[in-house]
Amino acid sequence: QLQLVESGGGLVQAGGSLRLSCIISGRTSDDYGIGWFHQAPGKEREWVSCLSGKHGSIYYQDSVKGRFTFSRDNAKNTVYLQMKNLKPDDTGVYYCAIDLTEADCPRYPELYDHWGQGTQVTVSS
Repeated sequence: QLQLVESGGGLVQAGGSLRLSCIISGRTSDDYGIGWFHQAPGKEREWVSCLSGKHGSIYYQDSVKGRFTFSRDNAKNTVYLQMKNLKPDDTGVYYCAIDLTEADCPRYPELYDHWGQGTQVTVSS
């Protein structure tokens, strides 16, 4: 059974850094897209970054370009989201998700098939 488990969230001051991890288990192949999403308090879940399983390309939302870095360690079945220069607007729950259907990099959460439970990030000003 495919399972995603996020970790690495916490409380940090503005300008600080965190590295989120997402361990993926229950699947031997890597033919899927992986996305990171952010849900701020009282707001809808929004796309942050993703890795396309089809093309191997990584994409970022404009607001995080230059601050966030998506990476993958296949040996550990883990993907990471390195977050630097964090801002109070980055506060919220961060989720990783997998797109098995298209194995691409969709921006819309409804196009993902499996989700982790999320990890809380709080950035104080």
